[in-house]
Parts: sequence; C-alpha cells; structure tokens
Amino acid sequence: MSNGIAWIGAHSTTAGSAAQPGMLGGISLTCARGLGADEFLIALGADLDELAARTPYKDLAVPVGRPGRPSPHVNPVMYGTCGDWVYVLEDWGMATWATGYQKVKSMRPYPDEEIVCVTMNWWSPPCLVIHAPGDGHAWRADFGQDTGQSSALDTALREAGAVFPSAPDEDAATVAAYYEEHGHRLPAAVFNAVGSYGNLSIDPEAVQAGDLASVLIPAA
Repeated sequence: MSNGIAWIGAHSTTAGSAAQPGMLGGISLTCARGLGADEFLIALGADLDELAARTPYKDLAVPVGRPGRPSPHVNPVMYGTCGDWVYVLEDWGMATWATGYQKVKSMRPYPDEEIVCVTMNWWSPPCLVIHAPGDGHAWRADFGQDTGQSSALDTALREAGAVFPSAPDEDAATVAAYYEEHGHRLPAAVFNAVGSYGNLSIDPEAVQAGDLASVLIPAA
C-alpha cells in the first residue's frame, strides 16, 4: 500500500483522542538514514530492553510514577522503516530530535547520516522543517519557506507548493493575504514534499490503530 505522508499534514489540526489506540492529529515526524533503526532510537534516548520488546504502540504502558513522585517525563513514540529510512512519529506537540540535536551529543547530525525533521512546535511556534543533509550541519526553515540551501529537499518543497511568497520578494500585505488564503494547505504540502523527497510512505491505518512498534523517549 502506498500512502505517502501528506495525510500527516492534512490531519495536523485534527484533535487527538484519549480513546484512540494510535495517532492521527498533530503528528511530528523525524526520519533518518545512514544508520540503523535501533541506533537512531538509542541516540534519541530509547531503552535497549524496550527496543528489544518491539511493543505495539497500542500496548505501550506509560509509567505513572510512585505515590508522591511525578511521572517520569517521557514521550511515547511510534517508529518504523521505509526503504533506507527509519522514521519516528510523535504527537505530544514537538519532535524530540528537534528539541535536542543542538544540546544532546548523541542527537547531533553527524557526517554521512541524513536527518529530515518536521516538528509542529505547538509549544514554541512556528512549525519547522529541519534538514541535516549529511555534512554535519542542520538547516532550518519555517513552514512556507525552504532552507535556502538549493538542495533536492528545497526543490521538493517548491514543487509541492510548500514555499510561499515572502518579504522582500513581495510587500507585507501581499504576503499576509496569501497566507490567509492558502495557509491551511501548508502542513499537507510540507509533508507531501518530504515524502516525495525521501520516497516515504507510512500507512495511516496502521498509525491510527497503534500497530507500529513503540518506545518511550525521555524529553530532551
């Protein structure tokens, strides 16, 4: 089944449900290639025993802590592979890699390891695309922009209609009017571009049902 990943952006404003076994609305995506799936998840902070268990997301038990103590600050994530990519899905408002790659050594973008992250940043807008192309650097772009690196990902963003007019290309009123009219389609366009760039496809039914493997990731 080929679903692409534009559906993730199309549901970016869909409200989550506590009764839902998986994810649907407000998903952030991090995908990486050039390293193994377990290797990347360990870099994010996953526990080795949890990785070995391959527990489906719908069956993942989040620890509640002991009486009088706060619950451990962890985020349940869902993960899988597509081609030579490993992908991580999170619906807590942000992407763990995006919050940690600048300060956590294991998350730094190393040469020959490519990472593309789409983080919704509900707690610290704007939504971002972050691309570490494998040269040890990471380039960021707000939704509606490209990274400015003239990369294949930038080309995909433009071809998907995910790059909107901006100052100084247009006057502020024109830019504001364009965002007002077309802004609702930005998330789907961004995810469509990332999917096209990486030839990524993720089954929405499996994600919504919580059938993919999962682990708990500590907040960075």
